[in-house]
Amino acid sequence: MGYLDSLVDQAKQVKTEDEGAVSEAKKELVEEYEGAKIYRFSGDPVLHYEVHSPHFRGAEKKVIKSLMNIAIGVLPPIRDLTQKEKEKRYFKEIRKIIDETPELNLPENSKDFYAKSVVREMIGYGIIDPLTRDDQLEEIMVNGPNKDVYVYHRKYGSMKTNVVFYEDEDIRDVIDRIARNIGRRIDTQVPILDARLPDGTRVNATLPPISLDGATLTLRKFRQDPMSVVDLVKVGTMDLEVAAFLWLATDGLGVKPANTLISGGTASGKTTTLNVLCSFIPNRERVLSIEDTAELNLPLEHWLRFEVRPPSMEGTGEINMNDLVKNALRMRPDRIIVGEIRGAEGYTMFAAMNTGHSGSLGTVHANSARETLIRLLSPPISVPDIMLTALNLILMQNRIYDRRKGSIRRITELAEIIPTKEGKADLQILYSWDPVKDELIKTGRESVYLSILKHFTGMTDEEINAELSARKAVLEKLVKNNVRKLDDVCFITHKYLVEKKINK
Repeated sequence: MGYLDSLVDQAKQVKTEDEGAVSEAKKELVEEYEGAKIYRFSGDPVLHYEVHSPHFRGAEKKVIKSLMNIAIGVLPPIRDLTQKEKEKRYFKEIRKIIDETPELNLPENSKDFYAKSVVREMIGYGIIDPLTRDDQLEEIMVNGPNKDVYVYHRKYGSMKTNVVFYEDEDIRDVIDRIARNIGRRIDTQVPILDARLPDGTRVNATLPPISLDGATLTLRKFRQDPMSVVDLVKVGTMDLEVAAFLWLATDGLGVKPANTLISGGTASGKTTTLNVLCSFIPNRERVLSIEDTAELNLPLEHWLRFEVRPPSMEGTGEINMNDLVKNALRMRPDRIIVGEIRGAEGYTMFAAMNTGHSGSLGTVHANSARETLIRLLSPPISVPDIMLTALNLILMQNRIYDRRKGSIRRITELAEIIPTKEGKADLQILYSWDPVKDELIKTGRESVYLSILKHFTGMTDEEINAELSARKAVLEKLVKNNVRKLDDVCFITHKYLVEKKINK
């Protein structure tokens, strides 16, 4: 018992010391860019992200709220303008209101400050507005009042910020403004909001009673510069050999493209990899994408996007994923892309695969290739065993914390579906990730999909291997020359296919 008491005393001592440790700890600047500073504090494993974020209290807050109420009552809604154009227009109008309201007694040198603050509150995101403007941030997480806002940085992972909402009302104001702008409702009767903003940002908000410590807000930001296969190779998500294989499998030499699912956990990078695979689809094909929340960003000419519609406030008008997949099949698609398979849409998609719709792509939540099969067979997806053999490839992706490199995203398995004598689906692994070497290792098993491709094209083993080598060389050159923008990579990979066809 004495030993346990000693440990408890040590824990209390550590806690007491930690309360003032951050302010006294050695502060090391890790990186600075565009108004953001990233610091490392000695003894703290979490990096700190700091921006200029003024907090309004007392008289300042009253003035800003008064100006907002006046502006909302006087100014008409401004539509069909970019965010920057809206900000300029609102700033000009609010500055005019300030000048014409002498009873506010604002000093001349503070009028611009108040005008900017009101604009930020009206059409921005309040005190987290500077965070939303940083394209290096993937996620912004508001966890309630009097708690540090957290962010997830594309380079540094999870970080604590210097931004804090001191009142629950301020978080609710931001949430209400977001909901109104997209015509959605969130209140105590409907305490969850899950939606997409016009700029592609995904928003999730919760209110009490379901969030016990106050309102929460999570923003998953839409990347303005989408990642390409070159980026995935450079950050180590996949290697050139696997990238070349997936390029070949996605276009299928124009004859037999593979049906592929990308599997993994939340925030493992499934949608990013799906976007990269979709960029390999030849431009001549008609592509229909169906998503719960639209996130794909494809440089394809014949691409139609569909997004589910939630029920209205009256509980009517819902259009779900399965409705959209069924409708897509009536639109003469060459490819059907399903953002995330969760339920009945999985059965419909596999029915389409079994009736000749090759090259379907999608994502699913699972922890391994084997578990992916189990999920597909089980409710609520419930794909019959005999239909699973229409699936060719499962690409398993994980987000991993590596003690040497921090948070990394890796393809950990590239598996094939192989039919058994009983007509059921089984798995074989073609590539497996070695965590010690941080490399994808080829298992040496002969690819069933490549055998199918040889059957449909009449190509020999040597010709298929030569094709894979040629594509690997193209990708290697892009990586070496740092040609990474998705539009540029897509143009070159499509040009390769066109020129190859002409040469034949």
